[in-house]
Amino acid sequence: MASFVIEGGTKLSGELTPQGAKNEALQILCAVLLTPEKVTINKVPDIRDVNKLIELLSDMNVEVKYLGNESYEFCAKDVDIDYLETEEFRKKASSLRGSIMILGPLLARFGKGKISKPGGDKIGRRRLDTHFIGFQKLGARFLYEAETGMYHIDASQLKGCYMLLDEASVTGTANILMAAVMAEGKTTIYNAACEPYLQQLSRMLNAMGAKISGVGSNLLTIEGVESLSGTEHTMLPDMIEIGSFIGLAAMTQSEITIKDCRIDQLGLIPETFKRLGIQMEFRGDDIFIPSQDRYEIETFIDGSIMTIADAIWPGLTPDLLSIVLVVATQAKGTVLVHQKMFESRLFFVDKLIDMGAQIILCDPHRATVIGLNRQQKLKGIRMTSPDIRAGQALLIAALSAEGRSIIDNVEQIDRGYQNIDKRLNALGANIERID
Repeated sequence: MASFVIEGGTKLSGELTPQGAKNEALQILCAVLLTPEKVTINKVPDIRDVNKLIELLSDMNVEVKYLGNESYEFCAKDVDIDYLETEEFRKKASSLRGSIMILGPLLARFGKGKISKPGGDKIGRRRLDTHFIGFQKLGARFLYEAETGMYHIDASQLKGCYMLLDEASVTGTANILMAAVMAEGKTTIYNAACEPYLQQLSRMLNAMGAKISGVGSNLLTIEGVESLSGTEHTMLPDMIEIGSFIGLAAMTQSEITIKDCRIDQLGLIPETFKRLGIQMEFRGDDIFIPSQDRYEIETFIDGSIMTIADAIWPGLTPDLLSIVLVVATQAKGTVLVHQKMFESRLFFVDKLIDMGAQIILCDPHRATVIGLNRQQKLKGIRMTSPDIRAGQALLIAALSAEGRSIIDNVEQIDRGYQNIDKRLNALGANIERID
């Protein structure tokens, strides 16, 4: 287990370029299984979850070639389906939640699949019903073995159909979409997720020969094709990392430029941080954050306390609420943070309270933050990262705090942020990694 030792209270300065989008990468990498031809993917983030998925694909006999400069070439010409029967596959797949998305491509191309109950962040229940109900509607039959935690799926005769998803699940939509692209006939998915990740996946599949219309909306129509070809795809910059850097700049009173942000794909993220009082300038496709002594949370028009909540796209992504919460601790004003999707994601606030933040955890989904307006600095403590996003929020808190902080279990942060300690140290941070 690794730890970060952070000396806080230092202003940072310089430029940061966001990594490729983690959540997009987990979908795009699984899509290489849909074709026996070569697929080149650019801007692949060098993070733990992505690297584990690439390793899993390699174990399935997918040819993987690193081309340099964050680019990979994949060729799934001779996929070893029998590998799914091994204990090694069960262990590796169960340690990575993104592994669930190999199912759609496997069902589409090989007519069968097998997966163990996947792991991931401990942020509450994350059910898989949407995935399996969608597969069933396409004609798949599945069996869950409670003793081994394995799902067995027979999809030898997938046929297109109409389906109304019970929730606009991003991974569920992606999985069903990949299963449907080679199903017989037409598939219509209503209440589909429409995040930029899904739009990117749809564009990649269309470039491979799929026939998907309605991209960017919650109504997708897929005309099944017999086969898909190779392609080249470049991933978006990671919107969660961009939001994290905006919050980092404000908390540490730093002047930072975030490069190549694809601002047109960020949705409400910039506006949400502006509501917290954070100044920013758009310079082409870069975001410039000036050093601010103070920032003040807006109120609603009638003067009531601001509420910031997550929502399906184009609402605010839930992955940034941990960052919003920690940034609010040093603002002037009060905000209610409402995390609707996961019931355990706000439990990390006890660490912020120990650091001196004024937070009332109302229930598992809501926390009221009373900003300190920099009248009192957070103080360094020892803490443990519970998940990717909370871990990054705690790192931001530690960088702004007075004194030394230690964050244990930083492998959780490594799952989503590429070489974060080295990149921030290049801007003047003082972060030491201890194994």
